Amino acid sequence: MRAREGILEGGRIGIGDAAAIARVRSGEPEAYAELVRAHTGIALRAAVALGAGADAEDVVQAAFFKAYQSLGRFREGSAFRPWLLRIVANETKNTVRSAGRLRAATGREAALLGAGPVIPESADPAAAALAEERRALLLAALGELNEDQRRVVTYRYLLEMDEAETAEALGWPRGTVKSRLNRGLRKLGRILPGQWEGREGGDGHG
Repeated sequence: MRAREGILEGGRIGIGDAAAIARVRSGEPEAYAELVRAHTGIALRAAVALGAGADAEDVVQAAFFKAYQSLGRFREGSAFRPWLLRIVANETKNTVRSAGRLRAATGREAALLGAGPVIPESADPAAAALAEERRALLLAALGELNEDQRRVVTYRYLLEMDEAETAEALGWPRGTVKSRLNRGLRKLGRILPGQWEGREGGDGHG
């Protein structure tokens, strides 16, 4: 299995996260900063992709605060990142609802591109431009999906989480992740022909 941001693929907790959580629980609250540093980037991308837009930083700060308050109930051996992203998703939903409006797709696009990783100077400019164009098209198309489809596509493709992490972050069985992802990709395939058909296996049921 390969490591990614301290989490082993398959949704198991990484050694660094486990050590930091143990230190916080043993009376070293300053160790929580390690978790914040490790997961702020993906939390910001999740917040803006799910609709927080310009409020993404506030959403993420609130999510980390709530996660800290709830750390005593965190299940030992679980992965921290999917658990955190569930809090981010809930906080985003509350923020959008309290604001009384959904963020425009263009606002989400600009915020997400701004929160994303910087393109290396060595990258092919044409390839980089194409990648940004495809991401912009995807973000606009996400607005056509229902909430569950939008969340599962966001986690799997924009945040590049594997199926196990996605299931844990959403609190769904893996079969539900697969079926809703299939339906979301089929709809994206109709909106963006030729780009999303066949991206995920499964029979589409469940």
